This record gives sequence, C-alpha cells and structure tokens, in this order.
Amino acid sequence: MARNYFHLHLVSDATGETLIAVSRAAAAQYEAVSAIEHVYPLVRSENQLSRVLAEIETSPGVVLYTLVEPEWAERLEAFCRDIGCPCLSVLQPVHSLFQSYLGQASAPRPGAQHTLNADYFRRIDAMNYTLMHDDGQLGGDLESADVVLLGISRTSKTPTSIYLANRGIKTANIPLVPNVPLPVEVESLKKPLIVGLVASAERIIQIRQNRLLSLRADDETPYVDPDAVADELTQSRRLCARRGWPVIDVTRRSIEETAAAILDLLRDHRMKFIAT
Repeated sequence: MARNYFHLHLVSDATGETLIAVSRAAAAQYEAVSAIEHVYPLVRSENQLSRVLAEIETSPGVVLYTLVEPEWAERLEAFCRDIGCPCLSVLQPVHSLFQSYLGQASAPRPGAQHTLNADYFRRIDAMNYTLMHDDGQLGGDLESADVVLLGISRTSKTPTSIYLANRGIKTANIPLVPNVPLPVEVESLKKPLIVGLVASAERIIQIRQNRLLSLRADDETPYVDPDAVADELTQSRRLCARRGWPVIDVTRRSIEETAAAILDLLRDHRMKFIAT
C-alpha cells in the first residue's frame, strides 16, 4: 500500500510533549498516511512565533498548538486561516469543559505540568529506584517497590519497568533463570504488587535469536531451543499460579498496554490495603 505524507506543525510554549502524544495517537489511526512532524517547543516570543509562521507557510499542513497567550494564539489562527491551513488548540476544548464544570477560569501558565512539584520528584525517585533494581540488582529492599516484575529472559521486563517509573511507580524486575532459585525475599513481600510477564514461545525465541545475532553468538544453545523455552514459560506460569501472582501475556501488547494493565492491577492491589 502506497503511503501518503502530510506536514504536521506542532506549536507549543512548553515542551510540546502533549502535542506530540495527541497527534501521534490520532495519526496512528490512519494506516496509509504518515505525518512529517515539525515541532516548535518553547515558543515564547514574537520573533519565535514569526519564524514558526514562516515555516508553516513554506510547508502548509495541519497545525496543532498549545499557546496560553491569547494574542499569540489569535495571531497563529488568523495566519492559518489566511493561508488555508487547518488549525486547532488541543487544550482549549478541555479548558472549556473544566471551566464550565468548576465555575472558574484557568490561570494561564506555560508548561505548568512540568513544574518542580512533589509529583515531579516522585517520578525522579521512582526512576532512580527502578534503574538500581533492574534485572535483579540490589534485591535487598524490594519491600520499597510498588511493583515487582518477574519473567524469563526477553519478556520486556526492563522497558516496562522504565515506563512505569516514568509514571512515578517504583519498579523492580527479577529474571527467572532455569535452575536458579527465586530470591527468598520475594516470597515474603507484602507491600509490592508482584506480576509475572510471559509471552508465546515463538515470540521469545524470535527475540532471543535476534539478540544472539547482534552479539554474534552461537545459536546452538538451550537459550533458543523450543523445548527449553517452552519449559521456562511453563515453570514461570506454575510459579505465579502457586503464589497467586497475576500473569500478563505480552506477546501482542505494546509496552504502554502492558503498563496500563499493571497499573490497573496496582489500583486493585492498593485498595486491599485501604480496605484493611
């Protein structure tokens, strides 16, 4: 299928992360179309806005923006209207809804969500913890974790942990290795949610083979043997079943989808402590 391309201009007076996330979520719904992104972060002066307008005129396309300064937003919209480019404030409909419900106007502050508040430092703390407890490292204080991920090699434990850490969730991950016992501490954990990650044997073998190729290693090894991999997965599932730990199959899940499922389980897990 031939792909079509269009210019997508993302204009923000902050980092532009909101625009990038929203626009990519929308663009992903169109299989045969790809966006050529033009990202303009930290637009906070007349000169910067003028340069943005010049680039939009050079490469017309869809324009999305988050500008809290009304005068600049009006200037951008008027310019786009004159040259025939569709233009939309991504946050304005949300602000209007909030204002209607709360009965008060917002106080415009560019990049307000990125201020150095308690939530920001909580995410930094979670990231530091997660990096120090990757792949079974520093197993001595697992009780401090919010989530502990278990899984055989190549079940996306590390990327999932990093994603959760960015959401402020302290995450440790521990590999399940054949003939290597699980750390004793894991059996007695009370506070953390323990989740097992699995995938289809075919998927695991494919990823492991690619790993061996990148390392130029011999592929005549139980690491990619179908029977051995199947046995690893069986033992992993049995371990979680014995302990009552939930299991998530990541075969067809993105990291974001796996993390969302874990966060859902974490909410229920935390509610048990509140209830008692």
